[in-house]
Amino acid sequence: MTNSGESTLRIGLVLPDVMGTYGDGGNALVLRQRARMRGIDAEIVEITLDDAVPESLDVYTLGGAEDFAQRLATRHLTRYPGLQRAAEAGRPVLAICAAIQVLGHWYETSAGERVEGISMLDATTAPQATRTIGELVTTPNVEGLTYPLSGFENHRGGTTLGPAATPFGRVRNGIGNGVGDGNEGAVQGSVIGTYMHGPALARNPQLADYLLARALGVEALAPLDLPEVEQLRKQRLAAARR
Repeated sequence: MTNSGESTLRIGLVLPDVMGTYGDGGNALVLRQRARMRGIDAEIVEITLDDAVPESLDVYTLGGAEDFAQRLATRHLTRYPGLQRAAEAGRPVLAICAAIQVLGHWYETSAGERVEGISMLDATTAPQATRTIGELVTTPNVEGLTYPLSGFENHRGGTTLGPAATPFGRVRNGIGNGVGDGNEGAVQGSVIGTYMHGPALARNPQLADYLLARALGVEALAPLDLPEVEQLRKQRLAAARR
């Protein structure tokens, strides 16, 4: 049984019509495939600007976007607070790049306008002097994650964490949150935010299984023997060291 009491694991792909610029919708596909390979029935529920956000799904993913799309997403999530209620109930949420900014207290656009976020993360974001683009490798700061994490960062926002949030990882290669403290991403309750594209879960299968286990309400999942996935993970880590 899933956390929501349904026999099918329901994966929320939140606002792919405006928060899907960098292929982060692939994270939902990875979760569905890794669940099905274990014999777990799973489906993706797409939530667009035409839909209210349900609070009863088992796990949620959000992707990156540009300034105007961020505003549309922020407005929608404020109007339909199902994501906030789901997180309060302990359902896992994965927020990528601009989604960290939307889930924070506020973010500034490239034009210097401050936009109020939805305050799921104790974080604020302001533009950096230069845009950060390149490979990113971190050491995770979450119990249960033991392998280095990798992704491709492409952002101008610099995110500062408040005391209620903790860093998702410590930067080994790359920039991360972009405020000079060596931190990357944010964790608060059941929400994980990271600047890693890739998609992140394709490049970091341990993170995918961590989210699946939390969505299913179990301590851990039986491992999958997928040599090609491990090869991809190692290749991307090696590329970042060049």
